[in-house]
Amino acid sequence: MSPSETDLKRLIQNVPDFPREGINFKDVSPLLKDAVAFATAVSLMARAVEADEIDYVAGIEARGFILGSALANLLNLGFVPIRKPGKLPGEIIAQSYSLEYGESSLEMQRDAVPKGSNVLIVDDILATGGTAKSAAKLVERIGGRVVGFVFLASLEFLNGNKEIANYQQHTLLTYD
Repeated sequence: MSPSETDLKRLIQNVPDFPREGINFKDVSPLLKDAVAFATAVSLMARAVEADEIDYVAGIEARGFILGSALANLLNLGFVPIRKPGKLPGEIIAQSYSLEYGESSLEMQRDAVPKGSNVLIVDDILATGGTAKSAAKLVERIGGRVVGFVFLASLEFLNGNKEIANYQQHTLLTYD
């Protein structure tokens, strides 16, 4: 029997004061280590999107890699990593953004997808939307077209969906 959304939500742990005091981090690791829950989450993500409109799945480091590569495999699509600085070889482009607890940047290889490719961006948690918006800018700067986002969960109270309001968005679990 597959886990329900409530079961999946119970597997995501709240870690207070991580990575900084005052932040309540949502840890998806317990969900990922439960094989049935992980498979269910990826299957639900696949059902949420129009696979025939997607050429590549891009995952945002680090948990977006896990979910995104599993989703790409299920959809029989290629996977593209969007990484933290200094982790990719070759010619890269970078995009800075704000987090709910600071500043950061993401990088992508300049030749990650052919121009005009339709790219679905995947991450574990949508918080303030800065990471997602930065990832979309990277894809678009190399000539890709963002067809949407899929998140395992969204922290609705942070209004991150407004940062990417011009894109299709699918979220399995929400936290008000």
